[in-house]
Amino acid sequence: MSDIQQLITAINEFLDERNWRAHHNPKDLAISISIEAAELLEDFQWRSSEEAIEENIDNIKDEIADVMIYTLMLCDGLGLDPKELIEKKIVKNGVKYPAPVSTTSSST
Repeated sequence: MSDIQQLITAINEFLDERNWRAHHNPKDLAISISIEAAELLEDFQWRSSEEAIEENIDNIKDEIADVMIYTLMLCDGLGLDPKELIEKKIVKNGVKYPAPVSTTSSST
């Protein structure tokens, strides 16, 4: 079992122990991802990145975890493999945004 699948299993066990699964439908998970991402943004609002990290690193970690948990639950609910989605998106972005080709020539 992959590390990601182990995380999904642990999250599902947590949900099942609390009978929360009914609240984890795709629509509500997508809304929750957006809300948690907005809460993450609040940690950075009106601060430099350095200030935000220094002042709010614990909450930043919690909000990142919330976004990731809801995202993993959405993938699980839709039968999607998060690792596969990310790998395909990296390839797609590589085609869309190719790395610049070095034009420097070596002189000897």
